[in-house]
Amino acid sequence: MKIFAKGMSRRALVQATGLAAGGGLIGMAAGAAQSQSVRRGAGPRAIALVGDRYHNADYIRVSLDKLFGELNIPIDYTIAYDKFSAETLKGYQLLLILRDGMIWPAGYLGPDAYGHYEANLEEPKAFPAPVPVMWATEEQGAAVRDFVNAGGGFYALHNCAHISLASKNYRDVMGGAYDGHPPQRPFRVQATANRHPITEGMQPFMVNDEQHYPIYDKDPKYQILEAENVDGLTYENKGTKSVAGWAYDYGKGRVVHTMPGHNIHVLWQPQYFEIQKRAVRWLLRQL
Repeated sequence: MKIFAKGMSRRALVQATGLAAGGGLIGMAAGAAQSQSVRRGAGPRAIALVGDRYHNADYIRVSLDKLFGELNIPIDYTIAYDKFSAETLKGYQLLLILRDGMIWPAGYLGPDAYGHYEANLEEPKAFPAPVPVMWATEEQGAAVRDFVNAGGGFYALHNCAHISLASKNYRDVMGGAYDGHPPQRPFRVQATANRHPITEGMQPFMVNDEQHYPIYDKDPKYQILEAENVDGLTYENKGTKSVAGWAYDYGKGRVVHTMPGHNIHVLWQPQYFEIQKRAVRWLLRQL
């Protein structure tokens, strides 16, 4: 396949603090890997809110360390959805989110909520039923909106349109909302007819991934990627095609969403990896 052309300070807290998955910050800053591959300087910096029940924060960090290392951009990580605020974003030029909008206060047996194995892993009623609640507040949604409106870049990756179901402020800047997906299956990703620097010259490529079917709120002219199940498989009554990416200016800032990303094999698919690099550069006005 042809690949197209190529006191403790808040930051110290993000980098050094580790609390349990119940909501504290985790010590996931790029750290040693970043010091080897990324020069720390006065250039742009990124922060990523990552990890949920179905998307392990570790594979996301491994993938993004490679991505931002090649771009020579420092990136910090947090799983602290409950601590996320306007203060979190100070000093950063790029926000990336790869997580959904749910938390599970009563616990759960494992990440696979759909299989026969989980249902029979323990005795009935020996573990509380997994009941999700939404974590995002309108204040947190406004923090994202205001960050982008003031000139920041927002890379909404894979499943974070789910957060739109909890916050109108977030949905306004995100540009759409989660509306379901089938189990992982092969589908093709291709550029739309709307020309954009992120997708210029790309060739269609296949992934084995969750084909999300988001509700898209903005002008169709901003859609840059579409997905299609070439085997003719549909999802509910939504057909074989879905919106797979968009990019637009928002206030003084920019927003990009690309849908694939449920596993590292997808995130590192060569053409998609290049699209992610271009998306970051476009968000930072380097492209």
